[in-house]
Amino acid sequence: MSDFPTKARVVVIGGGVVGASSLYHLAKKGWTDCVLLEKNELTAGSTWHAAGNVPTFSNSWAIMNMQRYSTELYSRLGEEVDYPMNYHVSGSIRLAHSKERMQEFEHAMAMGRYQGIPMEMWTPEEAKERYPFLETHDLDGVLYDPTDGDIDPAQLTQALAKGARDMGQKIIRFCPATGVTQHDDGTWTVHTDKGDITCDYVVNAAGYYAQRVGEWFKPFGGRTVPAMVMSHQYLLTDEVPEVEAWSKENGGKKLPLLRDVDISYYLRQEKNGFNLGPYEPNCKGHWMTEDDPMPEDFSFQLWNDDLDRIEDIVTDAMERVPLMATSGVGRVINGPIPYAPDGLPLIGPMPGVKNAFEAHTFTFGIAQGGGAGKVLAEWIVDGATEWDMWAVDPRRYTDYTDQDYCNQKGMEVYGNEYAMHYPHHEWPAARDKKLSPVHDKVKALGGVMGAYNGWERANWFAQPGDDTSLEATHTWGRSGPWEQRIKEECEAVRDHCGVLDLPGFSRFMVKGEGAAEALRGLAAGGLPKVGRINLIYVSDDRGRILTEMSCVRLGEDEFMMITAATAQWHDRDLLRNAMPSNVSVEDVTTTRDTLIVTGPNSRDILSGLTDADLSPGWLTHQTATVAGQPAYLIRVSFAGELGWEVHALNEHMPAIYDAITSAGAKPFGMYALNSLRIEKGYRAWKGDLSTDYSLLEGGLERFVKLDKPQDFPGKAAIMNEKQQGVKKAFVTLTVDAGDCDAPYMSCIWQNGEIVGETTSGAWGYRVGKSIALGMIKADLANPGTELEVEIYGQKCRAVVQEDQPLWDPENERLRA
Repeated sequence: MSDFPTKARVVVIGGGVVGASSLYHLAKKGWTDCVLLEKNELTAGSTWHAAGNVPTFSNSWAIMNMQRYSTELYSRLGEEVDYPMNYHVSGSIRLAHSKERMQEFEHAMAMGRYQGIPMEMWTPEEAKERYPFLETHDLDGVLYDPTDGDIDPAQLTQALAKGARDMGQKIIRFCPATGVTQHDDGTWTVHTDKGDITCDYVVNAAGYYAQRVGEWFKPFGGRTVPAMVMSHQYLLTDEVPEVEAWSKENGGKKLPLLRDVDISYYLRQEKNGFNLGPYEPNCKGHWMTEDDPMPEDFSFQLWNDDLDRIEDIVTDAMERVPLMATSGVGRVINGPIPYAPDGLPLIGPMPGVKNAFEAHTFTFGIAQGGGAGKVLAEWIVDGATEWDMWAVDPRRYTDYTDQDYCNQKGMEVYGNEYAMHYPHHEWPAARDKKLSPVHDKVKALGGVMGAYNGWERANWFAQPGDDTSLEATHTWGRSGPWEQRIKEECEAVRDHCGVLDLPGFSRFMVKGEGAAEALRGLAAGGLPKVGRINLIYVSDDRGRILTEMSCVRLGEDEFMMITAATAQWHDRDLLRNAMPSNVSVEDVTTTRDTLIVTGPNSRDILSGLTDADLSPGWLTHQTATVAGQPAYLIRVSFAGELGWEVHALNEHMPAIYDAITSAGAKPFGMYALNSLRIEKGYRAWKGDLSTDYSLLEGGLERFVKLDKPQDFPGKAAIMNEKQQGVKKAFVTLTVDAGDCDAPYMSCIWQNGEIVGETTSGAWGYRVGKSIALGMIKADLANPGTELEVEIYGQKCRAVVQEDQPLWDPENERLRA
C-alpha cells in the first residue's frame, strides 16, 4: 500500500467510539500525525450494538466530569465537524423507592450542581405531570437531569472520525494489529498484516479485545488486563400509538428517559415505542470457560435472545409503565460489554510499561467516550489530566486481579449496576485474594474485614451478638453495630494501647549510587538524615499533588519508601521512571507485614518484648528483635498518639502479633484509624491528596523547599502560585452533622453560594465531633468562619478551625 503510514506519533488500536474520540482529541491538542487501526469497520465491537444512552449521573466525581464533558461535546459536535447526528436531549428521571435512595440522589445532585448540571428533585406527582404514563404510588421521590439523553453510537463514532481525519489523522480499517515491539529508546513498532508502523506511543483501545491486545505488552513490563465480558440484553418494542400522540402534542419531544434503579433497568422512548435495558441479578458472563472461548473476530455479531433471565424485570417495567404492556417485542439485542472489576473503564498509563496507554473496558462507552478521549489526549500530550482521574487509572489494580477475580467482580457489578455504595458496605464477591500472615488470628478476634488493594484488613472488631450482616450496612449513617466498637477502639488507643494489622503497605527499596540525588530531584522537599524518616511529596509539572511517601533513610544512598496500599503500581512506576539506570527500585510489598502499635502505653507494652531502644524521638527508626523475631521499628503513628510501626517479614509476624496482643494491646480496625487520623488533619491519598489540588492549596508548603538547587517537577509552577496566591485552601471543619458525616465531595456553602468541597469526613471519637477536611475559597480559610456542609441534602453548620490538629494540637502525646 503506497499510502500506508510507516511512522506516527501515536497509534491507537481499536476503532470504537473511544478509539475515535482519542484520535479526535489528540488532533484537537495539535498532534495530527496519529494513526488509528481497526481490524474491521469502525464501531464493529460493542459500539455498534450499544443503546446509546448519555447520562451525566454518577457517584464518582471523575466519572461525572467525563460524562458531563461528553454531553457538552455531543451537543456541538455535529455542527463542529459537519456531520449529521441524532442526539436527543430528552432529560431523565430516576425513581427512588426509599429514604436511602433519596439521600444518594441528593448527594449526586449536589455534585452535579457544583459541576454546572442543573439537576432537580421532583415529587412523584411532579414526575407524573411530565411523564403521564408512569405509576408513582410507591415512590419517595424522583431525580430529574435535564442534560440526559441518547445518541446514535455509529453516527457519533463517524463524526469523531471525520473530525479527526479533517485535522490530518489517519484511520486504517480492515487492518488488524498483530503485535508490538518496544525499542531501547522507548519507541514502538506496531505490527500489522499491511506493514509496520513506528511510533512514540501506543494506545490499547481494543474494547472487549483489550485483554488479548494487552498480552502483547507483557514482554515490556505489562500484565494481564483485568477485564471480563458480560452479556447485556435490551429489547425494542413495537410502536405505541399513545407515545406517538404524546410526542406530537409536545412538539416532537421524547419522553424523559426513565431509570428504576431499585429494580435495575432503564426505559426510554425509541422512535414511537420503548427501549428497555435491564441489569439482571441472574446475569451471564461470556468467554469465561474453556468450552466458551473468545472468538478471533466477533465483529457485528450478537448472541441469541435469553429473555428468561430478564422476565421479572420486564414484568416490573410493564407495571411501572402499563402502556408498555400494550405493545409486542419487536427486537432483542444481546451483545458483549466488557467489565472491569469495579465497572469503571481503564484509562491512562499502562502499568509497568513506558509510553503505552489504555482506554478500554467501557461499560458505558457512549456516555463516557467523549470525556475519555479528552482525558487520554491530556495524559499523552501534557503528561497530566485536567481532573484527577484515579477512579479510572489502570494502575488502581495490581497483581490480585486474576481472571477468577475479574469474572466474579464483573458479575457482581453488573447484577448491582444501580446499587448504592454505602460507606460501611463491603462487596462479598472474590474476597480473600491477599491475606496477612495473621489473617486467621485477626478474624478469630472478631475482625470484620474489608479489601484494600486486594488485601484483607479488619475494618472493625465485632463482639459476640453484633450484627455483621451485609443488610446492616445498608445505611449512609454512622450508626450501626460498628459504632460502639469503633468508639471503644479509639478510646483504647487514646487511653491505653491499640494494635492494627496493616498488610499491603506499599514498600520500595531504593538503592544505588545517586539514589539520594535522584530523590531530591523528584520530591518537592528535603530528604531525612540517615536514621531518620520524613514525609515527602511529589507534584506534577503544574505543582499538583501526585503522591505522598514516607521516606526512611537507611544509608547515604539507600532508602525504604512506604506509600498507600492502593498506590503500589502508581508509585512503583513513578519511582522507577525517576531513577537512573544504576539505582534499583525493588518492590517488597508482599514479603512483609506491618503492625501499628500506638497509644500512651505502647512504650510499656513494647519494652517487655523488644531489645530496641525506645527512647529515641519521633521520626526515627531502628532494627531490633520483637518477641524474639527480627523486625524494623519506625517511630510514627497515623493515629496521632505515641506509637511505632513494626515491620517484619511475613514468617516472623505471627509470633510478634501474638506477643503484642497478649501483652494487652487492643486490636483496632481501619474505621477507627480513619477517625483518629482525621482528628489530626492527616491527609488520605486520592481523597485529600489528589491532582485536583496543588501542594500549596493542600496546605503542604512546609514540605516544599523552593530554595534547593534541584529543579523538581512543578517547582516553577509552585513559585508562580506562591507569588500569585492560592485560589483554594485546605481546612479542617467541625460540622453540626446529623446522623451522617460528610462524604467525599460534599458541597460547602456560604450565603447560598458553593464555596468549596469536602475531601473526607468522619466522627472524631476523641474530640466528640463530626469533622470534615476540605477545600474552600482561600479568603474564607480563617478560623471561626461559619459555613454550611451539605450532607445528603441537609445543610449543616460548619466552622473553620485553626490550622492545627483538633486532637493534641501541639503533638505532645505523639512526641511523648
